Amino acid sequence: MDEVKNISLKEQVAELPLSPGCYLFSNDKGEVIYVGKAKSLRRRVSSYFVQSRDHSPKVRVMVRQIASLRYIVVDSETDALLLENSLIKSLQPRYNILLKDDKSYPWIVLQNEPFPRINSTRRLVRDGSQYFGPYGSVAAQKAVLGFIREVIPLRTCAFNLSQENIDKGRYTTCLQYHIGNCKAPCIGAQSAEEYAAMIAMAVSVLKGDLRPVKGYIEEQMRRAAEELRFEQAQRFKSQLDALEKYRSRSVIVSAKITEADTFSIVVDGDEAYCNMVRLRGGQVVAVHTVLISAGIESTSREMLTLGIQHFVESVGDSLAGEVIVPEVPYEELFPNVRFVVPKRGERRELLEFSERSARTFRAERLKNMEIHNPQRHTDRLMEAMRQELRLSKPPRYIECFDNSNLQGTNPVASCVVFRDGRPARKEYRHFNIKTVVGADDFASMREIITRRYTRLLAEGSELPDLIVVDGGKGQLSSAYGVLCELGLQYKIPIVGLAKRLEEVYYPNDSMPYYLSRTGEPLKVICHLRDEAHRFGITFHRQKRSNSFLHSELESIEGVGEKSIQQLLRHFRTMKAIRAASVDELAEVVGRARAERIVRHFAKPTESAENLS
Repeated sequence: MDEVKNISLKEQVAELPLSPGCYLFSNDKGEVIYVGKAKSLRRRVSSYFVQSRDHSPKVRVMVRQIASLRYIVVDSETDALLLENSLIKSLQPRYNILLKDDKSYPWIVLQNEPFPRINSTRRLVRDGSQYFGPYGSVAAQKAVLGFIREVIPLRTCAFNLSQENIDKGRYTTCLQYHIGNCKAPCIGAQSAEEYAAMIAMAVSVLKGDLRPVKGYIEEQMRRAAEELRFEQAQRFKSQLDALEKYRSRSVIVSAKITEADTFSIVVDGDEAYCNMVRLRGGQVVAVHTVLISAGIESTSREMLTLGIQHFVESVGDSLAGEVIVPEVPYEELFPNVRFVVPKRGERRELLEFSERSARTFRAERLKNMEIHNPQRHTDRLMEAMRQELRLSKPPRYIECFDNSNLQGTNPVASCVVFRDGRPARKEYRHFNIKTVVGADDFASMREIITRRYTRLLAEGSELPDLIVVDGGKGQLSSAYGVLCELGLQYKIPIVGLAKRLEEVYYPNDSMPYYLSRTGEPLKVICHLRDEAHRFGITFHRQKRSNSFLHSELESIEGVGEKSIQQLLRHFRTMKAIRAASVDELAEVVGRARAERIVRHFAKPTESAENLS
């Protein structure tokens, strides 16, 4: 059946025209799984059925599912782009770029009704109402609504204020009228024209322009003062104070950039985050991020285009005349818009602000997901390390080695173990260097790698997914040579850490590979190195201290190894042995040895007294 299917597909591909158009791949259930565009249909589609290392794993999986294909011929590439966009929206194919974010964000709606109200909403209904936003948080939305209701007397009731109902006197004034928050259009006390002027000021505020409402309040305050209505004048003064307070909370970007939309795209594997920053009147009035699922062979330009389209369609408003972007999207979809790709200056700073907002949204989303599913964080971290360190599988089990000595004395080594990116301290190991004399780090590394993995092989124990050697090219070469002798060079990947933390060396490569300074893999590598240093230095200090104690006590005539062990076991430290009396020492090693020990530690003092 598969062979017949392949032959049928090859015949269909061979018959495709060389014209531009769109092609649709379907699976054996008849479901469209991918829609693509092409300058030449035959050349583009045939590339999927040719064995190529350039094909991503996702492309290879998709190709295996193709059971049939259809195509549509158009006149130009632009028409193919527009048709592809339309087909993807209607069919939602699995392997195309798709919007995954179904979260409803807060908006402010100017409702399409007589004497329209301004309210909050999370649903966009195409009934002629006007929407503003989306707002990045409910707090930001409430701050704007609260300010509007504080300074502009608009109605909040849900009555149907048709002229017929008002003329019939169906309604009476409510508390909002009596406390000055509404001018009672429900009883005809406020004309439709005056109310429309109030609405126009509210819309100006929602678009970021506070000048109309400020001028109105100042005029009303002046009139009230001239007419000796001081209480009302004080009320308008309070409204002006509220306006200034609201203005101070707004983000003033630049007096030069008064109106612009900024879009950025942050790609993270199979997902992307598209952020919008909307500027009106020199102020940021909306910041919003949408999550996009990347399709096969999708580019950042295509995902950016989809993100911009989503904002235009969801807001129901046109883009600003100037749109700031990291790269120019498909301009054919956005007529009468000038795209700007800034390299420096205030527009570049605005674009960087948008990118930071997208990354913040990504971090918060991942954090929330990982709180409910900690394993997801581990899997993501391991996959990030696999990609960053160019490994064939995630390094869930890592061993890191480090040498420690002081001018060639007491050479030791440490092996620390990380599992799933976290220390597994019960599996740490110390090594006393046995075959190396002096400070030879290369030979010491060779010895401990040989001992460690010869033993693991003999015991049939689990081998690590990655070996990390702290010491650069020389120590890496020594360790890699041992792996080759043991036949493990293709089973266990190994890397060496240079002095600079972000530099990693690979076997047989003289040039370092630079890790991302902002990525999580570098944090794990730093933690590995710190643990190996700490564990190795602690052991070295302990061994040095024990060596000093032994050498000091061994110099006392008549005190042997057994007596030394008894003294250290009982008194623990050299300071305690020095301070002990003859009787206390005699209880451990006998009186004769105790007297010798006391005389030994008293010699420097006696010499000092004689000199004085």
